[in-house]
Amino acid sequence: MDILKIENLSKIYGEGENQVKALDNVSFTVPKGQFVAIIGPSGSGKSTLLHILGGVDRPTGGKVYLDGQDVYAQNEDQLAIFRRRQVGLIYQFYNLIPVLNVTENITLPVLMDGKKVDKKYLEELIGLLSLNGREKHLPNELSGGQQQRVSIGRALINNPAVMLADEPTGNLDSKNSHEIVELLKLSNKKYGQTLIIITHDDSIALQADRIITINDGKIESDRLLQK
Repeated sequence: MDILKIENLSKIYGEGENQVKALDNVSFTVPKGQFVAIIGPSGSGKSTLLHILGGVDRPTGGKVYLDGQDVYAQNEDQLAIFRRRQVGLIYQFYNLIPVLNVTENITLPVLMDGKKVDKKYLEELIGLLSLNGREKHLPNELSGGQQQRVSIGRALINNPAVMLADEPTGNLDSKNSHEIVELLKLSNKKYGQTLIIITHDDSIALQADRIITINDGKIESDRLLQK
C-alpha cells in the first residue's frame, strides 16, 4: 500500500526573469514503511520537495496525497493540524523551545492538539532515545546529539504516518551521526514509520531501501537497493 503519492509536482519561486523552477513535474509513490533517501547537489530541489511533502510549503502545481488524503485541498488551519498529526519533521537545527525541558519539548505537539499524553508511550520513547535521567533538562544543558534525539522524540510522539528528515546529522560529529541514523532506522522498523531522509552523506543513503536522486528539480534516478 502506498502511503505517499506525488503527482506532477512543480514549485516556482519569483516572477519573470527572476523565476526559479525548484521542482519540475516530479512524480513518484512511496509504500508504507519504506525508508527512502533523497540525494542530489545543493539547490537541486531536495529541501523544497521535503517541505511540500510535509505540508510546509504549497506547490505551484501538482498533487500530494498522504494516506489517500489530498494534502493541499486543505485550508491553512487544516494544514497545521495535518502537520502536527500526520507528519514528523526533523531538521538539521533542532528547533527546540529553549525554556521547555526535554519532556515538555517532546510532548508539545500532543499538548497543542489538546490531547492527553500517553505516559507509557512517552516512557518508551525516552528509553528508546536514551534520554533517561534527562527529562527535566533544558536544551542548553544537552549535547547536540541529545538535542537531536529530543527533536526525533517530538516528531514521533503523535505516531505520524510519515517521518521527514532534512539533513538530520548535518550538525553532528560522526559518532552522534551514526547513533541518530540508527535511531531513525529503529523507529522505521519498530513503529513501521515511513521514513524519508534528505542527505549529502552517501553512507547514510546506502542504508535506505531506496535512493531517489534529484537534479535541477527533476528526478534523475530512482532505484531500490538490494539488501
